[in-house]
Amino acid sequence: MDESHWLDRPRNVKRLWHGFLIVLALITLAELVVQLHPHFEVESVFGFFAWFGFGACAAMIVAAKAVALVLKRPERYYGDDDA
Repeated sequence: MDESHWLDRPRNVKRLWHGFLIVLALITLAELVVQLHPHFEVESVFGFFAWFGFGACAAMIVAAKAVALVLKRPERYYGDDDA
């Protein structure tokens, strides 16, 4: 039972990336035909939600790295695994 997961194959990961980028482009281009009703002025900028999502994701990654620096323990924190 040495079957690998379908996400372990680089070809499938590349297909997922391409699919996500196509969906992102289509959703962003949909702003051209859909009438938006922004609450704030900045929301009326073309592609705002794509940029906002990217920025939020980047901020979460940076925050996770900062939290990891505080919470990370040494590899042998719980003792040796010689047993």
